[in-house]
Amino acid sequence: MAVAPWLAHDLAWAKASGDDTLFVGTGTNTGSKGIYAYRFDAAKGSLESLGVAAEAPSPSFLALSPDGKVLFAVNEVDSYQGAKTGAVSSYALDRGAGKLTLINTVASGGSGPCHLTTDHTGRVLLVANYSGGSAASFQIGADGKLSEAVSEFHYPSNGPGAGQDKERQNASHAHRATVPPGNRFVLINDLGLDCIHIYHLDAATAKLTANDPAEWRAAAGSGPRALRFHPSGRWAYCVNELTSTVDQLSWDGAAGSLKLIEETALLPEGFHGISRASEIVFDRKGAWAYVANRDNDFLDSFAVDPGTGKLSSLQRTPCGGKIPRHIALGPSQHWLLVANQDSNLIAVYRRDVKTGRLAATGQSFPIQSPQCLLFA
Repeated sequence: MAVAPWLAHDLAWAKASGDDTLFVGTGTNTGSKGIYAYRFDAAKGSLESLGVAAEAPSPSFLALSPDGKVLFAVNEVDSYQGAKTGAVSSYALDRGAGKLTLINTVASGGSGPCHLTTDHTGRVLLVANYSGGSAASFQIGADGKLSEAVSEFHYPSNGPGAGQDKERQNASHAHRATVPPGNRFVLINDLGLDCIHIYHLDAATAKLTANDPAEWRAAAGSGPRALRFHPSGRWAYCVNELTSTVDQLSWDGAAGSLKLIEETALLPEGFHGISRASEIVFDRKGAWAYVANRDNDFLDSFAVDPGTGKLSSLQRTPCGGKIPRHIALGPSQHWLLVANQDSNLIAVYRRDVKTGRLAATGQSFPIQSPQCLLFA
């Protein structure tokens, strides 16, 4: 299957990467200092600590510029410079040394920012603010410096409705910002309001304007947390945290609209208890998908039908720890790494690139409260 042009920078990056450097965003309320760096040995599947790349308050999610020169991080806090907002920071990246040099930090446009991404040109940064129930866009300068927010959207709520979780969905909780193929739109997952907000993107100015349709509605009580497009660009897959399901969605790049194709359940049959799905990744060819699920703590592997995009269950694997908040495939595609937040470790799984199956290596590497894994 051909890889979409909008993923070309990822491929070039992987080919250029000799020694793979892994940056890890952490929660700093339990003793962590910020962003950590590791050298990843792609022959052995092992990590060598390079120490603290940058001290920062709660850099729980990281993103890389398309040219690989700048790293962006949220600061998932509720107050910044005396205002009720979190922050976002940009860093110049020294890959060899595993060090980051702060360029600047700006207010995120809402408290508790939990996710950020660039557009495909690398000129725009998009941020989702979880506890603030908002999203914002920023211009990225040629030097990596962030502007103040260009667009801000704050999502009102009347409290949980029928079928919604009374504790988790009493307000908006923006959880993911995604730029679809074509770079004309921005999608904001809202776990609290059970929807994905849809905006037009002006990449030259970073300005967002509401689309028509303005949103896609998820099932009541599902909690759409994460979103990732298939490498072909034909489908998007929405991970619903509260129901532990994955919605396969068709994407109309002309109208900027999403449509449900199929829902896939992640939980074992007969499971009862707390469960929170967290993340989905695809291999580079889009033949296999991997989903992390917290509380019952497992990884679900799926084969992806090349014609329809349908997910077919391949394997369920323990995640090697507790609360797998984030997962990432290494640049060689032979390894899957799991950030197990509550057991304070990164677990490594060997991946068979021909069959898609995962195998535990028994290797794990300690780090306090790992929350995001980014190969650079």
